[in-house]
Amino acid sequence: MPYLTIAGPGRREIEIKKSRFICSLARVEDEAGAAAFIAAVRKEFWDARHNCTALVVGADPRRERSNDDGEPAGTAGAPMLEVIRRRGLTDTVAVVTRYFGGVLLGAGGLVRAYGSAVGEALDAVGVVERRPLALLAVAADHARAGRLENELRAAGWTVRQTTYGAGGVSIEVAVAEEGLDGFGSWLAERGAPQPERLGTELVDVPVL
Repeated sequence: MPYLTIAGPGRREIEIKKSRFICSLARVEDEAGAAAFIAAVRKEFWDARHNCTALVVGADPRRERSNDDGEPAGTAGAPMLEVIRRRGLTDTVAVVTRYFGGVLLGAGGLVRAYGSAVGEALDAVGVVERRPLALLAVAADHARAGRLENELRAAGWTVRQTTYGAGGVSIEVAVAEEGLDGFGSWLAERGAPQPERLGTELVDVPVL
């Protein structure tokens, strides 16, 4: 099933009343990957007063964790997790590092600050939809391959790679499951052979 996650790792810093909030984001496959990322960020920012965390991994079921790391209960990890949850993301871990600036923010101020740090970091890295796409190999002879590849791209099909061999050319195309019949018809209309299925792969599709 398709799901939403971050486009890649990233980091964003905001300052609120002299306190620095540095949000580090990563895409992970499981809780072990999230734990390794959290450990690395805590080691990098070893001198910070707090390294608060939130993570969501998996799809069915989703597994969620958060940690206030010394901040008042419910003022850091929970609002961080809520931002990730509200955007419908999974396989995402966030660490917000706080360097205290000497001014107390109060419980409400902390909730807003930690949530804002994650929200701004998510805006910066972007979101993608991970979709399972069928990988198909379309065979063509050398004389026809270049034109067929151009036609595939012009029609909006996702061409992954083209392999030239002594016996001919193989054009690898990624197609959504619901589009397989249409793709087969498209090829038939152009006199191209029906494709060979190579497998299935999760592919990142940008979310506008």
